[in-house]
Amino acid sequence: MRTIRLGAGAGYSGDRIEPAVELAEKGKLDYLVFECLAERTIALAQAARLKDPNAGFDPLLEARMKAVLPACRANGVRIVTNMGAANPISAARATTAIAQQLGLRGLKIAAVTGDDVLGDLKNSDRHLDNGFTVDGLGNRIASANAYLGGASIAQALRDGADVVITGRAADPSLFLGPLIHEFDWAMDDWPLLGRGILVGHLLECAGQVTGGYFADPGYKDVKDLARLGFPIGEVREDGDLIVTKVAGSGGRVTAATVKEQLLYEIHDPARYFQPDVVADFSRVQVEEIGEDRVHVIGASGTPKTGELKVSVGYIDSYVGEGQISYAGPGALERGRLAIEIVRERLALSGVETSELRSDLIGSNALHGENLSLGCQPYEVRVRVIGRTETLAQARRIGEEVETLYTNGPAGGGGAWKSAREVVAVASTLIPEADVRTAVQYFEA
Repeated sequence: MRTIRLGAGAGYSGDRIEPAVELAEKGKLDYLVFECLAERTIALAQAARLKDPNAGFDPLLEARMKAVLPACRANGVRIVTNMGAANPISAARATTAIAQQLGLRGLKIAAVTGDDVLGDLKNSDRHLDNGFTVDGLGNRIASANAYLGGASIAQALRDGADVVITGRAADPSLFLGPLIHEFDWAMDDWPLLGRGILVGHLLECAGQVTGGYFADPGYKDVKDLARLGFPIGEVREDGDLIVTKVAGSGGRVTAATVKEQLLYEIHDPARYFQPDVVADFSRVQVEEIGEDRVHVIGASGTPKTGELKVSVGYIDSYVGEGQISYAGPGALERGRLAIEIVRERLALSGVETSELRSDLIGSNALHGENLSLGCQPYEVRVRVIGRTETLAQARRIGEEVETLYTNGPAGGGGAWKSAREVVAVASTLIPEADVRTAVQYFEA
């Protein structure tokens, strides 16, 4: 059976670029896939697009494309990515310009659109998973993006695209699209589609499956993490998968790293809902067949639901934060006094918070007072953070922490403050039939 090789060039928006270059140059790939969108990422991208209609795509798109396009072109590697975020058209135009600058004439770039459903949802009474309705958010709503499947990606590849840029596509569908195209999988062959979703699920977080998130010194040792190699999926026409990486790169691929990624973000392994299929991972088998080579089989699938998840971004509130450090004898007690002062000051000055949290980093910040060791640390960092309804009130929190410099207790240093808008995310479902996708092409 025919086999193709898919490489994972990124697992999130700010991921390293060097491993993707290594894959493009040495991975003997057919496809290099960059998965760069999280729920909150696209809401922030939509906010950027509102300020500038040419913005809203991934901030590292240009750097990534400049780094990998020459090697991909030379080695016949096609690129699939969701770096289009809130603006796939502008991302495609930017990529076209980069290709022209690099002298890569004849490169065909596709932009997949249709995931932006804000116009369809706005002012509707559709319920969200946070208890609100869409219309209940009023003018606080910033974005609404449906999770697209792999069909439009496959269409763009069939039409000869060298680079396919989407907005909000489901993470595994970025990998499923090339498989549908290459192997001519039918869109109702549920077992095959389920296997393709498994491929995407294992590769989508890039360095996680090659030992990055897996590493735990003394328990699960991973070598050369500073040069962590990103994964390659060797996918057979029947959906069987071998997970590997570039020989000599850092990290490791073992049954354990694959199993950890297999369970990542999975609630019911027999019913993993995706736009193209309901995947079934409950009978997956994982076997090491060589150094950094893991064979994965046994996924299946059942018919899709006909509904798509929609990620809705909205302005939730404002957060103000202040930090200051104390060191030396009595640092813990001075930190506690600092927190008491700030809390009392906020009450005296009428700052209203819906949430207010204070921590002594180095003592109780992660697990609270009950699980702290009770020892006296030599140094602590005070953090006070609160949620407010206005930016002005959020700023007061950090300002009160900063005034501890001269208003006690003794020895505070390294004060820092911030105030920011909070973009929150909620989810709902819409009928797949209500989402109209399109593919637009550009040529360098």
